[in-house]
Amino acid sequence: MTRFLLISLLTLTISGSPAMAQEKAPLVLALDADLSAVAVEGGTAIRRGMEIAIAEVNNNGGVLGHQLSLVTTDHRGNPARGVYNVEQLAKRQNLLAIFGGVHTPVALAELAAVHKNNMLFLSPWAAGTSLVDNHYTPNNVFRVSIRDEQAGEVLIKTARERGVKEIALVLERTGWGRSNFTSLSKAAEHQGLKIVSTQWINWRQTDFTNEMSAIIQSGAGAIILVSNAPEAAVVSKTLLKLEAAEMPLIAHWGLAGGDFVAEMGLADLFKLDLSVIQTFSFLHQNNSRSAYLLKAYRERYDDIAPQAIPAVVGLAHSYDLVHILIAAVKKAGSVEADAVRQALENLPVLQGAVKQYAPAFTENMHDALMAEDYFMAKFNEDGHLIPVSDIR
Repeated sequence: MTRFLLISLLTLTISGSPAMAQEKAPLVLALDADLSAVAVEGGTAIRRGMEIAIAEVNNNGGVLGHQLSLVTTDHRGNPARGVYNVEQLAKRQNLLAIFGGVHTPVALAELAAVHKNNMLFLSPWAAGTSLVDNHYTPNNVFRVSIRDEQAGEVLIKTARERGVKEIALVLERTGWGRSNFTSLSKAAEHQGLKIVSTQWINWRQTDFTNEMSAIIQSGAGAIILVSNAPEAAVVSKTLLKLEAAEMPLIAHWGLAGGDFVAEMGLADLFKLDLSVIQTFSFLHQNNSRSAYLLKAYRERYDDIAPQAIPAVVGLAHSYDLVHILIAAVKKAGSVEADAVRQALENLPVLQGAVKQYAPAFTENMHDALMAEDYFMAKFNEDGHLIPVSDIR
């Protein structure tokens, strides 16, 4: 009996020790994105960037005794579905943050649910200015991506540097399109360019002949295009059909979130004078984080050329956002939303794949990337986006 008691006490002591304590439940990072419709390439890239960063964090011991896990929901580009997904995610235990997808209209629709439930929302793609400048106090949205207000200046500057004085706008008829109408109008006025035609395109619109004819008749010297891949292909094919391929197309990056190249075909793609705004390329960024990200991507998914990775900006942005978030959790010493939000606004310098964030955010600025972080790219003969500075 005495021996039995001693063994029992020894067993209790060992099982109750810190080394044998029950592991804490994983912290959940949720991705709500278009994973099956027009922006599936962007959604997939975001998911992969998160997966690589999560694996890296977990392999290094997790955070505050927790491992990380990833949960995905597919809003398919539908704002109502996005709101439903956010409301369902709010019920999950140990949810640390929600990462958004490509579509600004969906993210804007989700803002009320995000703030009602006091959840952190991190945007690795959606660029609408009002997504971050949303008038919520406190503001739970943080972004590593393009900010339309800043993108407008870069797109207009690109047209001006081409010697263009009169431009046309082609904008999708959504909150993202309206955001860009505001930013492009201000940038054009600031840089002395005149907008001579503004045309709107609906999602899934298949005929753009009348609108393109109006643009040609306006005398515009270039088109600034703000749309996703399917509509961008419609606009581009109409430009070719009306034999106006010499007119420069200066595009926001929505077309890079879907399979624009496949919809166009390489032969027609190379008839266009098309450039696309970007924030990241493995040919442009050269640092320890980008090198690790490329190595991990090729080992985990596909050993392809760096420039061939689809929707690469989503990959890099989400990778950096996970690490920024985890740095904030460590700084806060807590997983509570209020504490982590405050820490996100007060981080030290952090090296990311996209750049060195010094810092990523402040109390008054929840956008980590500005105009100086953007560059223009063109498609090469294989249909891959190459920074203009790297084209010989």
